[in-house]
Amino acid sequence: MNPLNILARLAMAVALLGLSMPADAQAPAAPATGATQSSPQAPKTIGKPQPPQIVPSMIVLNARGAKLEGQKLTLEGISPNAIIFADRPVRSAGHALTAHLLEEWSSTAADSFAKTAPNATVSVFSKTKAGVVDAVVVLKSPKLEGDRLTFDVDVLEGNLAGGDGAASVFMDIVNLPIARRTSHKGAWYAGAP
Repeated sequence: MNPLNILARLAMAVALLGLSMPADAQAPAAPATGATQSSPQAPKTIGKPQPPQIVPSMIVLNARGAKLEGQKLTLEGISPNAIIFADRPVRSAGHALTAHLLEEWSSTAADSFAKTAPNATVSVFSKTKAGVVDAVVVLKSPKLEGDRLTFDVDVLEGNLAGGDGAASVFMDIVNLPIARRTSHKGAWYAGAP
């Protein structure tokens, strides 16, 4: 490629990225008549701030594996974050820290998991059967130790016999806050409805 074309493309890229020339080569722009120059520390608010909305949301936990022994579900290699998504009409999705989700079991809110434990389907890949085994459970009393998460459970149906691969836990609805382009506890939703 011609060296002039390379320089022209580089100059275009710099212009598009909004990079400025050194300060001694460019004079600062004067504020428009009647306008004041704001301090760099002053917060800028565009539009009217809106409080977070509470949105019914589904949760998916992922792990390297799962075992169901009696009334105990153990998830090994639990992901540090969970997938959360809201159904119509919100249609929003994002991630939450697994540790923060577990706080739902200690909350005193009327709609918390402490008051009404969630149903969940636990699906585990079976290498030998080249398929998936499932169990439907009620999740209670979570305990997170490192990357091992255990629940006391009531087994409603199914079992995980033969499940020796990756696991996913699909949990029913919890009411979580969602805010436009902000995050709750550092991780709730990534986007806005």
